[in-house]
Formats: sequence, structure tokens, C-alpha cells
Amino acid sequence: LNRFLEQIEKPNGIVLISGPTGSGKSSTLYAALNKLNKEEVNIITVEDPVEYQLEGVNQIQVNPNVGLTFAAGLRSILRQDPDIVMVGEIRDRETVEIAIRASLTGHLVLSTIHTNDSIATITRMLDMGVEPFLVTSSLNAVVAQRLIRRVCRDCGREMDASTREVEIFAKRGITIEKVMRGPGCAVCNMTGYRGRIAIHEVLVLNDEMREVINRGGSSAELREIATKNKTVFLMDDGLLKVKQGITTTEEVLRVALIE
Repeated sequence: LNRFLEQIEKPNGIVLISGPTGSGKSSTLYAALNKLNKEEVNIITVEDPVEYQLEGVNQIQVNPNVGLTFAAGLRSILRQDPDIVMVGEIRDRETVEIAIRASLTGHLVLSTIHTNDSIATITRMLDMGVEPFLVTSSLNAVVAQRLIRRVCRDCGREMDASTREVEIFAKRGITIEKVMRGPGCAVCNMTGYRGRIAIHEVLVLNDEMREVINRGGSSAELREIATKNKTVFLMDDGLLKVKQGITTTEEVLRVALIE
């Protein structure tokens, strides 16, 4: 995640965390804020709801009943001259446009968005009606993530990888001989899994990608450039965790097969 840490250290721009509900997006945002939370840095958040209290951070909870939406909250906090702004979620065009304006006037903006992967996030912003040049001038990076189950440490055993597994790994340029599997025990309720870990995909926009977005190019073109730039996609990160004995191929295919 060094790529992610580099992006949140930048003084301005937008960094988005993408994924479905329950994929750990909020936890990643809070971890980022904790890292950035220094006495001399003014951090303000607008959330729905405030999930964790952060010392030294001004946190505002949205309340649509009194007109305090994400967009209204974001507008109000920008008047308080923050260095870093965290918006719980980008749900509509109005919020994304204010976030873009904030990033272009010297603020670092962190937020989440509901999309399948990093490239789909760019498509989603364009589908919201945001002009391509605004996306390319403001968006620094997208981190897509999922939570996958860990192999139970009590019953997990090393086994030979199946022929199908060897083929799946070979397609991604990874060799595999042994994998971990849990047959199930009393500790894991006979599931073979206990605990969860995140898998990530960090897409950092570069000039080549910006050119494709500005001329209305396809998602396939963006994926091609990302691959050339050695982007580790969700599936790759998942399979690497299988190779490390952390999870199973079945679990990665269940959670990360979106291509």
C-alpha cells in the first residue's frame, strides 16, 4: 500500500476508496486520517454517521432532516479553511463537484464511492455528469478493496494446488504448487475460515490515463495502461494472499472475480 500512502501525503487532489457495502472502506479512511492527524494539520470530516471519534479532528454528522446533506456539509466546512477534508461518501453529482472544487483550490479530499473496481470509479464519476477534464485535473488515485476470509489457523493444512488452481494462477503470471485449506474445526465452526483481511487495488492516475479520459476513451484502454504500469488488481492481490497461505483460491474468486 505504499502507493496509497504516497497519494495521501500529497497537499491536494482527490483520493477515493471504492467497494461495495461492508468492504472496509470506512476503516481504510480512518486509518488514513490517523496517519495524517498532526497538530498543525486542520482536518474536517462530514460523515453519515460518525463511526469513530478522532481526537483533534472536527467531525460533522450529516442530517438531511435539517438540510445538512453531504454537499451542504462540504460547502460549510470549506469556509473553515481545512487542509484535509474527508467526505463519508460521494453519492451524487453535487457532492462530487464540490469535492473537485475543493481539491482544485488546494485541499486534499478523501472519500468513498460504491463501485466494483478502480476503473469503474472513473466511469461512475463521468456517468454522474462530471466533465472529463475536471476528473483528470482533480483525481489522484482510487483504491478499490474487498474483505476476504482468512484460512483458520487451527485447522489450516498445506495441500497440493489443483490443476485448475495452477491454470488460474498461470493466467496472472504467478506460479503455485502448495495452498492452504481448512477442513473445518470447532474453533471455526467447521467453515475452514476465521477472521478477515483486506485485498486492495491502487490505481494512480498518470498523464497517459488522463489523455484517454479526456478524449472519452474506453475502460479497456485504461486497464491496459494500468496493467503496463504494473498495477496490482484485486484478483492479483487476492491470489498473492493465496500463495502466502492466508486465504483460498475459492474465496478470492468468490469476492474478487469482477473482470
